[in-house]
Amino acid sequence: MLEKSTEKLDGELSGEPVQLSLVVQGQVFKAQQWGDPNGKPVLALHGWLDNSASYYRLAPLLEGVNLIAVDMAGHGFSDHRLGAGPYNVWEDVSEIIALADELGWSRFSLLGHSRGAIISTLTAGTFPERIERLALLEGIWPQAAPVENAPEQLAQSILDAQKVKRLKVLPDFSSMIRARMRGVWPLSEASARALTERGVRAVEGGYCWSTDGRLMNASAIKMTEQHLEAFTQRLTMPVKLLLADEGLLVNEASFMAKLNDYPSIDVHRTPGTHHWHMEEQAPLLAELLNDFFRLEVEPSNG
Repeated sequence: MLEKSTEKLDGELSGEPVQLSLVVQGQVFKAQQWGDPNGKPVLALHGWLDNSASYYRLAPLLEGVNLIAVDMAGHGFSDHRLGAGPYNVWEDVSEIIALADELGWSRFSLLGHSRGAIISTLTAGTFPERIERLALLEGIWPQAAPVENAPEQLAQSILDAQKVKRLKVLPDFSSMIRARMRGVWPLSEASARALTERGVRAVEGGYCWSTDGRLMNASAIKMTEQHLEAFTQRLTMPVKLLLADEGLLVNEASFMAKLNDYPSIDVHRTPGTHHWHMEEQAPLLAELLNDFFRLEVEPSNG
């Protein structure tokens, strides 16, 4: 079920996105739509503890696309997953494909940032025949772990689920914005406000984050290097990876060395930090992405 609304949020986001509500797998997913409804379909996935407002500055600059940025499960205005388990990234793959089916998209492109980029890679490797282009911002693979660590990983995940989590309440909305500005990756006030407007709820005594606390829990299992290689080898579509010079990944020598094993992945570095797609560098990234999305792609044989 897909519902649309042109109702604007408080602190209206740039580009006046259409507000969407989709129900798949018994969950409500909220999303925002930018661009040409008849353009090339692009599903945009945000990073960990962010929401679809992550694309508020970049999306209006993209040309010829019908971009739908979704609040992923447990984030933004979307439902939290049922149960007490962790948010394993492979579960998102099923939800992404279900969302595309609900939108009527047999083939589409993915644009992902950070955790959303990781999920985009796993989705594209699982269903390469469905993905036309894969655009990745500051992410591509989940952190791998050796197989012998699996018992301890599962134990930690179970112990995390048993912890009682206390909500951190801040007295007013401005305090929430300031807290978001001072995160691990500092944000401008405008970007912090955009994310906060979709990421808080009012409670007694002020506001708290609406994000599901279980997103902080350890995954049940981590993939091995062999798992990641298997997914990457199935990326038959054009892949572009944009990295920020002061971001999360370029200073990790092992990560950059691993990229050399996949010369078909087009890697481009630009100045900026981890959330640079929300900041003043957005026009440069949009230019690179517009060139990428204009590529002619051979029809899939799958």
